[in-house]
Amino acid sequence: MILHSQLSDSELKSKIRKQEILLGGNKNLKIYGLLTCTSGKRMKKENRIFFTGEPEALQKGYRPCGHCMREKYQQWKSQHPPILK
Repeated sequence: MILHSQLSDSELKSKIRKQEILLGGNKNLKIYGLLTCTSGKRMKKENRIFFTGEPEALQKGYRPCGHCMREKYQQWKSQHPPILK
């Protein structure tokens, strides 16, 4: 897991080009998604993190994005029903 705030623009582009970064996420909401996701692109830089792959994101307790990863989000949602109070 890499914080966006710890990378320069050139380092970030290099890691994406080398496929060292494949997914982005929101550290506050614990959501991960594709780097091309419009929801992710609107996120504040200080909240953005990057993952090397989906296993890393899931291991850290993040869930798939409901916009760019709709099918995986639906699968995740069916396995994690909401807690009713």
